[in-house]
Amino acid sequence: MGKVEKDSKEEPLEKQLWKAADKLRKNIDAAEYKHVVLGLIFLKYISDSFEEMYTRLQIGEGEMAGADPEDSDEYKAENIFFVPPEARWPYLVARAKHHDIGGHVDAAMDTIEKENPILKGVLPKVFARQNLDPASLGGLIDLVGNIALGDAKARSADVLGHVFEYFLGEFALAEGKQGGQFYTPRSIVELLVAMLEPYRGRVFDPCCGSGGMFVQSEKFVEEHQGRVNDISIYGQESNQTTWRLAKMNLAIRGIDASQVKWNNEGSFLNDAHKDLKADFIIANPPFNVSDWSGELLRNDGRWKYGAPPAGNANFAWLQHFIYHLAPNGRAGVVLAKGALTSKTSGEGEIRKALIADGNLIDCIVNLPAKLFLNTQIPAALWFMNRARTNGHPRKGEILFIDARNLGHLINRRTRELSHEDIQ
Repeated sequence: MGKVEKDSKEEPLEKQLWKAADKLRKNIDAAEYKHVVLGLIFLKYISDSFEEMYTRLQIGEGEMAGADPEDSDEYKAENIFFVPPEARWPYLVARAKHHDIGGHVDAAMDTIEKENPILKGVLPKVFARQNLDPASLGGLIDLVGNIALGDAKARSADVLGHVFEYFLGEFALAEGKQGGQFYTPRSIVELLVAMLEPYRGRVFDPCCGSGGMFVQSEKFVEEHQGRVNDISIYGQESNQTTWRLAKMNLAIRGIDASQVKWNNEGSFLNDAHKDLKADFIIANPPFNVSDWSGELLRNDGRWKYGAPPAGNANFAWLQHFIYHLAPNGRAGVVLAKGALTSKTSGEGEIRKALIADGNLIDCIVNLPAKLFLNTQIPAALWFMNRARTNGHPRKGEILFIDARNLGHLINRRTRELSHEDIQ
């Protein structure tokens, strides 16, 4: 396929790419196909970054004089992944029309993981499967190879990161209900981040999905002329496949994901950041989860405001967040709207205790319907603020914002908030 041109009259680049990639999907379902496409975009990204550094080492100016471009330590010193020869993009492009291209890509993923221990267990090895025919895979390699063609390598990283994020959202839409498990719609993430303003400090999401909250926090800092190095991220995810997507999504953005942890017990049973006190918590936990091991955790130290019911995790999540908030920390989280009014199994008493704390609950935003891909359950945003001490203008008050009539439909089932709505 020829180069996808960037033309102002045409659709944006990422939309054209999505259509072309979707055409090559044929009979593979979206849930499986996303690992193929996102894996290739990631491979192109690390290959581009590697090649840029390789060229600088070859030229050997200044402190790089006499450096060996095939020495992996030179790359690690610059936080760039080392890519062995048989995993480099030009090597794969040369074999894109071969019948065994799938085996070559799987082997490339394997050798990259071996050379870069931080990627161990992260990269997909799904390219030699029977249902992915070599011609379609070759077409995808051509397509991905053209994403940032002609751009400077430094800019290509940005373009690839943007495309990766856009594709994550499109795959989530294509998967519908299942997609909601790894992806929080971008407009909700933007709203949470815009209201919280995480400029500096520790940002935590204990149910982080594919990492969108972190990407948006970094973007917020950049857009407001802050320094990205002023924030550090901490995350946890119980679904290993989703955790892999998060690690790739963050790596392609150049975000340090070393503190984004996976274990299959999840945040309640196996808290991966037990001692963390975060400056910002941004999260979209699954709504109304009934099998969260509540019975095993009746006397847990996190339940300062009352033991959550074994049949619903909403107030367990809320108290887990509060437990991890630093003395001046702030949190913005999504909860099922029922958590605002429910009285079953002591939930009303927990809510009463939270409000009695006076300074904790800062703001509630009532969201419009149809914003989420995996549920029609209405939702609200809860904002908590530990910094509302004596001098705070709204000490002891809770601000309620009714946003139910905002947003516009992007298809029959899904609504999103515009930039103006968020402002």
